[in-house]
Amino acid sequence: MIDPRIYLASRSPRRRELLAQVGVRFDLLLFRAAPREDQEVSEAWLPGETPEAYVQRVARAKAVFGVGLLERRPLVARPVLAADTTLDLDGEIVGKPKDEADAAAILERLSGRSHRVLTAIAVAQGERVEHRLSINEVRFRPLTTDEIRRYVRSGEPMDKAGAYGIQGRAALFIEEIRGSHSGIVGLPLCETALLLRDFGYPL
Repeated sequence: MIDPRIYLASRSPRRRELLAQVGVRFDLLLFRAAPREDQEVSEAWLPGETPEAYVQRVARAKAVFGVGLLERRPLVARPVLAADTTLDLDGEIVGKPKDEADAAAILERLSGRSHRVLTAIAVAQGERVEHRLSINEVRFRPLTTDEIRRYVRSGEPMDKAGAYGIQGRAALFIEEIRGSHSGIVGLPLCETALLLRDFGYPL
């Protein structure tokens, strides 16, 4: 029997850990450039686009782009899993911080408030592409200026949507979550399992 495997089109170590946690066997499918530098996978927020539409479009584009890479490289055809996570604060997309000052400004906006974390996952194989969306709510307790400064100095916020990682030091800031913890981390495992099953992966 052939051992079932998928491709994961993501550089995120957190997504790799979550897949391994539930026993999904995968190989990494890395784009030569970061996805936002590939025109086919634009992460620019389009005028009038809702956060829900944005995150689903980007996840689907990453999965489809991954299938295209498979066709151009001498690799075995298997399903390609991709994901995208963004924050929605008052209808505005909050992505990764540009620098430390931006990270601090984002955290000041999140302090003492609730926001939504949206993660879309997409699986593509050949011409077929399917996606699912996980929408979750996170409430921060009020943060002091000193707490924000120390957290930014740690470097943890710099590669994360919304300038924090729930699985890291920022867990100290979070008063309440509603929804999927793994979805907030960046790969909703319930939705991922159901989608992979649809593509014949045994889970």
